Amino acid sequence: MHQHSPAWGRLFAQRGFRFLFAAMFISLFGTGMNFAGVTWYILEQTGSTVKVSLMVILVTLPGLVVPPFGGVLIDRVDRRYLGVALDVGRGILVLSAALLVWVGRAELWHIYALVALLGVGFAIYWSTMNALLQELASPSELMGANAAVLVAVQGGMMAAGAVVGFVYERSGLGGILAIDGLTYLASALCLLGLRRGAFLPHRELEPPTIEAPPPVREVVLPPIVEPGVVTGFVADLKEGLHYLRGESRVLALGLTYACMMAGVISANVLVVALARDILNAGAIGYGWIEAGWALGAVTGGLVSGPLAQRYRPLPVLLVALAVLAVGHALFPYVRWLALAVVTNAVFGGCRALGGVLTQTSIMRVVPRRLMGRTQSAFSVISTLLQVAMSFSLGWLAQRVNLPAAFVVLGVLYGGAFLAALRARALAATRLSAP
Repeated sequence: MHQHSPAWGRLFAQRGFRFLFAAMFISLFGTGMNFAGVTWYILEQTGSTVKVSLMVILVTLPGLVVPPFGGVLIDRVDRRYLGVALDVGRGILVLSAALLVWVGRAELWHIYALVALLGVGFAIYWSTMNALLQELASPSELMGANAAVLVAVQGGMMAAGAVVGFVYERSGLGGILAIDGLTYLASALCLLGLRRGAFLPHRELEPPTIEAPPPVREVVLPPIVEPGVVTGFVADLKEGLHYLRGESRVLALGLTYACMMAGVISANVLVVALARDILNAGAIGYGWIEAGWALGAVTGGLVSGPLAQRYRPLPVLLVALAVLAVGHALFPYVRWLALAVVTNAVFGGCRALGGVLTQTSIMRVVPRRLMGRTQSAFSVISTLLQVAMSFSLGWLAQRVNLPAAFVVLGVLYGGAFLAALRARALAATRLSAP
């Protein structure tokens, strides 16, 4: 990983990047409201961490099936229009669920169905945005671009965490879902303004960057599926798998990132129980703990560039992962809300550092035309871990105790630490090779 300071002024001077930043911030604000609100609603209605873990499993389970198809799609169609379609579809879905809640017709299975369908969209959306980011930024801007997008994501989550408890107390789940649905539609408008014209990543040699947008084309609606997508699917999938088999360092970095992603999602099963059963903090306290995470993540995103410039990135990554592993094992022994918020902020900062450093390294190595399939492969690995961890953590928290579940979560972050060590060893071997 090379050292580059984030060129914030240069990035935000570009209209396209400003629209991408705004889209991610708005979308993740709504997603944060939705996830926290639905989690608390299910725990409040059932009193069961196993039921909460079922919700987390349902939102992540589509990641086992969708990404192989989504990865090929991401590398075949205009990634901007794909993001717009995903935002509009999810917006309509969530607003429909909000209407069900408002008229008093919503049942628990409706909520489970909602999160499962949102999981289908998210399984494609996140990989789409990462591929679009790589497409827009030049190699020298990737560190700053990844850090800026992480700030947008976690800034949205932080804002959501700060208000979700108050919104839930006043408007209930219906109000939260309505806000989420509107944010998806606003995000779609931002993506539409990102650039003009259609860009097919598998057809162009030089993609449009934030400095050099594509020439305007007389296109009203882009082709949804190019001819040959169905017949070429198997060949595209094989090409992506062959690439990963030959790039052990990319695979090790992907495993590091997948473990971190699985830890973030599955930890929600335990954090909501920590807020209710140990801290007695209620929905508002849970919202503050989530806001602490996001505040730390924003800070981590802001300092990731300077840290990578001053120190070697891989040691910084290893320190961050060690803090996540040990810290989560000790988290259930926190007994005060303020300390829990600060501790979760530290975790958020470490996770942000890990995310920026690993994603930047991956984007600097993987060819643009393969990024969708590469990100989707890592999404499948992450989903497998999330499903296994979510069920295990919910069962342990309910049948054994909360500290035992947090220890297992720490072990997952320990796995990310080992994968990062492997990536460092492979990088050293490549540098020493004649």
